Amino acid sequence: MERSDVLRAGAMLIVFAMFLATLHVIHRRPAERPISDSPFVAVPDDLSAELRRCRALGPQDAEDPHCHAVWEENRARFFGGPARPLLPQAAPATQPRTGAPKGEKS
Repeated sequence: MERSDVLRAGAMLIVFAMFLATLHVIHRRPAERPISDSPFVAVPDDLSAELRRCRALGPQDAEDPHCHAVWEENRARFFGGPARPLLPQAAPATQPRTGAPKGEKS
């Protein structure tokens, strides 16, 4: 065997080893994250509390401007829009009446 044949075989082995090392790096999987046994508990945010409050309102409060803003924020969050701060807490649109004032018929 001549010296050039040995060098050629050595170069081929080096190229083959580099090819295998490249394939190993490409197909390497990321380290697996440890899975905790405790279930994920989402921290309730202000928007969720406001959505529950608006859902509990009756039909007489359907036109509450604060609830409209809360529903718009919820839609924007659902469709990937930026989160915007909510309007200040507003009182319900109508207050329940305990009795009719004098001069009005109920």
